[in-house]
Amino acid sequence: MAPETPAQGPAPRYFTWDEVAQRSGRDKERWLVIERKVYNISEFTRRHPGGSRVISHYAGQDATDPFVAFHINKGLVRKYMNSLLIGELSPEQPSFEPTKNKELTEEFRELRATVEQMGLMKANHVFFLLYLLHILLLDVAAWLTLLVFGTSFMPFLLCAVLLSAVQAQAGWLQHDFGHLSVFSTSTWNHLLHHFVIGHLKGAPASWWNHMHFQHHAKPNCFRKDPDINMHPFFFALGKILSVELGKQKKKYMPYNHQHKYFFLIGPPALLPLYFQWYIFYFVIQRKKWVDLAWMITFYVRISLTYVPLLGVKGFLGLFFVVRFLESNWFVWVTQMNHIPMHIDHDRNRDWVSTQLQATCNVHKSAFNDWFSGHLNFQIEHQYVGRPGKQDLGQGPCVGGEWEQRNQSH
Repeated sequence: MAPETPAQGPAPRYFTWDEVAQRSGRDKERWLVIERKVYNISEFTRRHPGGSRVISHYAGQDATDPFVAFHINKGLVRKYMNSLLIGELSPEQPSFEPTKNKELTEEFRELRATVEQMGLMKANHVFFLLYLLHILLLDVAAWLTLLVFGTSFMPFLLCAVLLSAVQAQAGWLQHDFGHLSVFSTSTWNHLLHHFVIGHLKGAPASWWNHMHFQHHAKPNCFRKDPDINMHPFFFALGKILSVELGKQKKKYMPYNHQHKYFFLIGPPALLPLYFQWYIFYFVIQRKKWVDLAWMITFYVRISLTYVPLLGVKGFLGLFFVVRFLESNWFVWVTQMNHIPMHIDHDRNRDWVSTQLQATCNVHKSAFNDWFSGHLNFQIEHQYVGRPGKQDLGQGPCVGGEWEQRNQSH
C-alpha cells in the first residue's frame, strides 16, 4: 500500500497589480494590498472601526504604509484580516505599483524602524499630564476672572481669551489621544479622547475620527481629504484644480477675489456657524449616543458655570465670542501647514511623496510649539503618526532635512 500523502491546503490565488487596480470600488468591489497580500474589503468597509471612507480611499491600491501608521496592535488586527484574505501578488509582480518610488519607500521604512528603535515614538506621560493640567488651570482662571473682577467689558474679554486658549489647546491635546499615540493600549487613548474632546470641548470623538483619518490617509487629495471639501464652492484650491475650474467655466464664487473674502468666510465662520450645528447632526444621524452624552456634560458644565454670572444672554454672547476666536486660531494653525502645498486628485503616489507634497513645517519656537500644539512639526506627524513631543525636533527626521534629502528621488 502506498504511503498516504499529507493533505494539501488550497493553492494560493495570485493576482496582478492591474487586477487589484480594477477593484477600486467603482463597480462596488474593493480590494487592497498589504505586504503583498490581497484583501477583499468590499463588505468589510461598513464594519471597519476607523470608518468606511478611510479604508475605501485605498481600494485598488497598496495600503502597507498607512496600515502601519494607523494601527497600534498590528498583530491583533492581522488576525481579523485573515477572513478578508483572498490571495497575494504573483511572484513576478513588484512589491510596489509603477506610480510609486521604490527606493524612497524602502528608505522611509528603514527610517521609521530606526525612529521606533530610538524610542522616539514613545510618549512622555508626564508631559501630557502637565499639558492637561495647564488646560484645566486656564479653564479655572477664566471663571475666576469674572468671579473676582466682575462682568464688565475688560474682565469679560479676558475671560473670552482664556476660554479660547482652553478650547484651542484642548483641541490639540485631543488630537494626540485621537491618534492613539499617548498610551500603548487603545482603551486609555479612547477614554481620554472622549473626555478631552467631549467634556472639555463639546464635540464628538467619532466625528473627529471620521474626518481626520481620511485627511491623513490622503492629505490634500480632492474628494478624499474632507479638509479641502470647500473646493470648488467657496475657494479654488491648488494650481491644478483651479485650472480645471477655469476650463470648465465653473464659477460658484468670484475666485479672483478669494484672498479678500477668505478672512470673512474661513477663519471666523467655520466653528461657530458650521461645526456648531453639524456635530449634533452627525451624532444624531449616526446614533452615536455615547458621544452625545459626553457632549451634553460639556454644555451642562459650562452653563452652570457661567449663566449664574452672566445670565443667559451674556453666556450665549461669551460662548460665541469664544467660538469665534477659537475658529480663527484653529483655521490658521491647521491650514498653514497644508493649504500652501500641492492639492490635486489622488495620483496613487507612494506614502512618502503623498505626505511630503501636502505638508510643510513651521519654524520651531517655544511660542509656535505651544500655539500650534506642536503641529508645526507636520512633516514628522504625517509620516509616522505622533512622535513623543519631548523628542520633536531632535530625531533623525528633523524639520526640512527629510525633504532636502529626498528631493533628488
